[in-house]
Order: sequence, then structure tokens, then C-alpha cells
Amino acid sequence: MFAVVEVAGQQLKVSPAEQIYVPKLPSGVGDTVKFDKVILMSDDKKVSIGAPYVKNASVTAKILQHVKDDTVIVFKKKKRKGYRVRRGHRQQYTQVEITKIG
Repeated sequence: MFAVVEVAGQQLKVSPAEQIYVPKLPSGVGDTVKFDKVILMSDDKKVSIGAPYVKNASVTAKILQHVKDDTVIVFKKKKRKGYRVRRGHRQQYTQVEITKIG
């Protein structure tokens, strides 16, 4: 059984008991979140495709932790002008565990 869910503009394929990283969610650690934007849902016998979303379908997940990705260096330079800027960025993610698809 699996489902394709839209979370913060990203489409993710999820299965029960799977741990995934999604863009940071405002809920706290240990909370349960519900994703209602299910694009496709499949079990052993049939496949349901939404137009644009599957009706009465949702995916329930539990928040495990909030983490940061590796640093991405942003470096700007203009030749012969003495202009150099070095900045870093760390994207924030939330690790969730899929508990139920239904």
C-alpha cells in the first residue's frame, strides 16, 4: 500500500511505517499531523487517482524531530571590483513517520 501526497508544494510517495523528511512544519515533536492532499492512493487491489485530489483520503503521520540540512554556500563575486560575498544557508526539515494511510 502506498500513496502520493502533496506537502508544501512537493509530491512525495509514502508507505506505512516509512520515515520521510518534509519542509518544516509548525507542529511540535510528538504531535500527529494529517495530510489531506492525496493525489494517488493504491492498495493491493485497486488504484485511486484524484482529480486533483482523492476524496475522503488522508495520510496520518507523527512528527519525530526537526532537523537542518547541510550548509549550502552562496558565493558572489564581481571581477576587478573588490566585491566578494560569502553566505551560507541551511534548509530546515521535519522528520515524520507515516502511521496510517486511509
